[in-house]
This record gives sequence, C-alpha cells and structure tokens, in this order.
Amino acid sequence: MRRRSEPHTFEQRLKAEQLRLEHELSGLPDGQQRDSVMARIDQLQTAAAMHDFLMLPEAAAAR
Repeated sequence: MRRRSEPHTFEQRLKAEQLRLEHELSGLPDGQQRDSVMARIDQLQTAAAMHDFLMLPEAAAAR
C-alpha cells in the first residue's frame, strides 16, 4: 500500500516556496526576471503576514 506524505500547513508551504524562490533569486542577474521573482517573494511575505493576522482571533479563542 502506498504511504501518504505528511500534510503541510499553509505556513509551511509559504515558507518552502519563499526559500525556493530565494535560492532561484541568488542565481539570477539583474533584470525583469529577477524583479518578477522579488515581487513574488514580497507577495508570499504579505500572504504570511495576512494569515498570521487572521489567525490571531482563533489563537486567542483557544486560550
């Protein structure tokens, strides 16, 4: 029987994608493609911050 992988949280997937893009960014020269990757990293950071903000009431309710 095939074994299923561990489920990943939203935060883990965001962090993994950010690390992958940062690694890709390190090998890119200045230009449009580099700017695109930097914009995507900014989007991921914004998504993580929004997720943290939205999860605050949930964490407070659990206490």
